[in-house]
Formats: sequence, structure tokens, C-alpha cells
Amino acid sequence: MAWRHQLLNAFCCRTSFQVTSRSQISPRSPPYLKQRNAQMAAVASYYSHPTPASHPHQMHKSRGYRQCDTCGAAEQPGLQKFRMCGGCMITQYCSQDCQKSHWPSHKAICQHTTSVIAAAKQEPSTDENVAKNLRKFCSAHQTLLSWSAFQALQLKRLPANVRQSALLIELSARNSSDPNRRLAVASTHIVPRSYVESRDPLVAQDIQRREERCRRSGGIGTAVVMIQCGGVCQIMPVECDPPSKITWDTREDWADILTRYVESGRTDFKPITTTSKGVYYG
Repeated sequence: MAWRHQLLNAFCCRTSFQVTSRSQISPRSPPYLKQRNAQMAAVASYYSHPTPASHPHQMHKSRGYRQCDTCGAAEQPGLQKFRMCGGCMITQYCSQDCQKSHWPSHKAICQHTTSVIAAAKQEPSTDENVAKNLRKFCSAHQTLLSWSAFQALQLKRLPANVRQSALLIELSARNSSDPNRRLAVASTHIVPRSYVESRDPLVAQDIQRREERCRRSGGIGTAVVMIQCGGVCQIMPVECDPPSKITWDTREDWADILTRYVESGRTDFKPITTTSKGVYYG
């Protein structure tokens, strides 16, 4: 599974839900989220189909590597370094040609996101360091966050959940000299996916485009992860392979694992797969 990164559209929203458990929400209950305008930036990360190999566990070997958003080529660490879009500083490309050919479809989201982020920096209530730390957090914990969504939405057992629900991870800022320990997990919730898609047409359109692309290639659709700290939130769509191609162990303690890795500042998370031939990481 390779990863594509793209900063989607930034938008404001207000919402009110009450979480009754990690797997249930009650839209008519008193609000559990603070009533506030949240500047929403988005970062996209994806599951994609790895190249088949002789051994089943090797099919997951490419997971965690970045993928060109134009041609789908996976970055080869040590051999090739992808370039970033100079506007959103998130989308990855394997070459200048791919970047140029992708610009017509990337332009609207890139320019809008850049302008909203710039506007957010002018808001007295917005801590610019929080926004910066959140982007770094999402980049450093791509695999962990996507794995958490797969587990939280129970996609191995109930793949239809990918179309109905989203994972919300609320973070709190903390003082630390270690850049990997400046955010901590405060809580996790399952919320309606419509909470994200109904707030901004550009975000909904881009998620839908990626969902259609995923299904055309045999996937089940796009899982949505919201990572929020204060008034800043990033949206991470995750294109998911069919459960039959994802051999990760099912973990009910995914939230504890997420919290533990973030708390310790570890960025080396690898999903566990247990087979008759042994245990594999990655």
C-alpha cells in the first residue's frame, strides 16, 4: 500500500453530536464537540494496490511509501525523492511532467487551501504553531492514522462502514522539546461521514473522485479521518483495498495503541499480520 498526499480544501464548520461509544453517535443529543468555527485543512493519504510478489506477506511491502498523485508510481527510499507541490506543500509527484499534468485538477483545491491557511494565520484565536505541528503530525503518523481508521470503522468485518462513518481524532497541544511529542491524543470518536462532506462542496467532490477511482481499481472506497487540535482540523481520506487484500490483524485496542505511539513520540508504527508462517510487520 503506497500513500498519496494532497492538501484538500480548507473550510469552516459547526457541529453538534454526542458520542455514546467509539462505534456509535447520536446526532440529536447535546453537543459533544465544542461549538466553534474550525479552520479545516485537509491532507490526503491512500491505500493502493501493491505489486504482487511471490510470497503473500510481501504484497504489503510497498505500504507506507509515498505515491505520485498523477501516475501512481511509488517512491523508492534511497533511490528517488518525490517533489512537493510548492503551493500546498503536501501533494507528491515523481517528476515535473507529472506535476504539470496534474495542475489543472489540483489548482482549485491547492489555491483555495493556501488562501484559507493564510487567512487562518491572521485569526487571533488560531495558534500558527498548532497548525504547523498538526501538519507534521499527520505526515509523521500516516501509517498509524490510516491503520486506526481501518480498525475503528471495522472495515475488515463491515466494509460498508466506509461510506457511512468517519474517524475523528481529537488532539491536545503540549509543551515538549521533542517535535514528535507536541501533540497528544485527547479522545477518539466515530462520526457520520456526512459531517465532513456536507460542510464544503470541494472537499466532498474530491473525496468522491477518489472514492470512484478506488472502486474502479477494486477497492471498497475512501475512509475519512479527521484529526483535530483546537480550532484546526485536517481531513485525511484513505483509499482502501478490499478486506481480502488487507491481512492486518483485527485489533479492538487500536485506540490504546494509537495513544501509546503518539504519547511516546514514536513514528515507526507497522501494522501486524499473523499468518501460519509467522508474524509480519508492515
